Amino acid sequence: MIVAGIAVAALAAFVLSSVYYVLLSPVEQRALGDRVLDRGKPGPAKVVAELVRTAVVAAGFAWIADRAELLALPASLTLALVLWLAFPVVLLTGSIIWERVPWQTAAIHAGDWLLKLVLVAVVLGLLH
Repeated sequence: MIVAGIAVAALAAFVLSSVYYVLLSPVEQRALGDRVLDRGKPGPAKVVAELVRTAVVAAGFAWIADRAELLALPASLTLALVLWLAFPVVLLTGSIIWERVPWQTAAIHAGDWLLKLVLVAVVLGLLH
């Protein structure tokens, strides 16, 4: 059942993330003007790559949660928050400090990571 949970979580997180960026890209554009990175429309290779990346995140989360006996809700949500703070937030704040990534862009990416991890936690928590 965990394999099905990983697949469902990965697909759902991919869809949610795609909608999230469609909605927030105009906000980033307004905030940054001509400093915003033009990501363009992703081609098929990027879509497949992002699906694979999201599946890796879901599988990694499932592995950690299973080993730590945190697959059940609400423990999986706590794990999602801890992992979000420990990895994406730390990496994204580093990108602001060291690579001059605009904080607005980093905040959008941080929100995407939080949504993904929470969704993965919920799906795996319900399907384990």
